[in-house]
Amino acid sequence: MRLDKPIGIWLLYFPAGVAACMAERSEPDIELLIMLFLGALITRSAGCVINDITDRKLDAQVARTKNRPIASGAISVQQAVILLFVLGIAALLLLAFLPSIVISLSLMALPMIVIYPWMKRLTWWPQLFLGLTFNFGVIIGWAATGASFTEATVLLYGACIFWTLGYDTIYAMQDMEDDRIAGIKSTALKLGKQIVRFVSGWYAMMLLCLIFAGLIADTGTVYLLGIVLVALHVRWQVREVPFAKAEHSAGRLFRSNQWLGLALFAAIYLDRMMAGGAALAIPAN
Repeated sequence: MRLDKPIGIWLLYFPAGVAACMAERSEPDIELLIMLFLGALITRSAGCVINDITDRKLDAQVARTKNRPIASGAISVQQAVILLFVLGIAALLLLAFLPSIVISLSLMALPMIVIYPWMKRLTWWPQLFLGLTFNFGVIIGWAATGASFTEATVLLYGACIFWTLGYDTIYAMQDMEDDRIAGIKSTALKLGKQIVRFVSGWYAMMLLCLIFAGLIADTGTVYLLGIVLVALHVRWQVREVPFAKAEHSAGRLFRSNQWLGLALFAAIYLDRMMAGGAALAIPAN
């Protein structure tokens, strides 16, 4: 389940948490945010198990992944399937406390989670499919509040997809040589010397989508200040990308996205808290 590497949990949770805060336009629902976090924890864990079962032979050919439990033989596929069943039961128990639309949306997302590991065999753009899958939490988080979908929902989903394209391309830079030998496809291998240009473009699109989503959702100054922090962070990432492979720092750059996500989540959370407090301060006629 890779609980020792929680970066995946945060990258799955923050889009859902941001969506839940942006959708409500009032003080965020703490209980809902906690349930979304638990959902991210369970989903990411299950996704890792599915991925490791599917990729066990490929993982054995890549230096960074050859010691994963299934690839190394420390855990059998049968044991992994039992764990996956337990995680499925936990997910069903959690869904019982959420609106029925969340159950329907989660069932829609399940095939995407199962199919994702195969994308690196079929296309040079598995990072795009990961973006569509990993950030489906935006749709789920928004729907869980009971709010109607708007243009801001689509823009936020799009922003997170562009974000994933950027950070997962950087992540794939760690394994380029091994992936080439094993026949694993990725945007990092596809783009080659154009990685910096494409990552810059994807991050620029992310920022534009975040700004327009915030304007449509009536966010305030705090949210916009958060976007400034996000912009400064991605600028730093882009400047570091050319050196990532040589310095073996692609993993460090990838993991830094948890702080980007935290800045964005904190910005929308505080923005909505201040808006909710201001609304309560206005006396009723």
